[in-house]
Amino acid sequence: MAARNDLEPKLYGYSRVACGICTHVLCAGLTVLIATLAKPGSSLFSWHPFCMTLAFSFFMTQAILLFSPHSSPVKKFKHNNKVLLHRILQVLCVVCAIVGIVTISNNKNQNNKPHFTSWHGLIGLITVISTVMQTMGSIGLFSLLSPKLPKGWSLAKLKRYHATSGLLTYLLGSVSLVLGLSTAWFSSNVSGYVWYLAALCPIVCALVIMNQVTNAYMTKKRSQY
Repeated sequence: MAARNDLEPKLYGYSRVACGICTHVLCAGLTVLIATLAKPGSSLFSWHPFCMTLAFSFFMTQAILLFSPHSSPVKKFKHNNKVLLHRILQVLCVVCAIVGIVTISNNKNQNNKPHFTSWHGLIGLITVISTVMQTMGSIGLFSLLSPKLPKGWSLAKLKRYHATSGLLTYLLGSVSLVLGLSTAWFSSNVSGYVWYLAALCPIVCALVIMNQVTNAYMTKKRSQY
């Protein structure tokens, strides 16, 4: 009986590591697939799917996974170093997202097409705005934060709000990616099981990221009571 009790935590830990590795592979795999199909540089439009996938499937996912206790590629790094890498990846995410939205806007202007008329376009725009605000807010929070916080606030509470808003932004990005996979461009390039596998990538990654963030912050909040 004791051996069984010792085995359960190990199996739980192994499953978390496996999920983390799977997330690393899926976010990179989707980015490679979109890059292969879009052939960035072949047209103005080609930069849009490539940059958006690179931003929200790869950079943002990796930025959050840095803090995973089970699957972080820099688990042995000091926390301050992880924070620095997180900022760098988030800035890269913002740059790619802005390039992606600018190129699709210019492409629509050249082809006299209306802007943001689909759910993919609207949610994509909201995601980019949210990402820019989230990144700017995090730089202000952790770089310029005064030791004197407003009454009733603490650094732990601010970090929790930052994590919550970051998770919501990530989920918006995941929804935008799935909607992007439903567009005529992607559907005309892939079909059958490849489409379903591609759609599973942002869904599985979102579930893993959501589990990581909620476990890291919601559990701490409950333990304070």
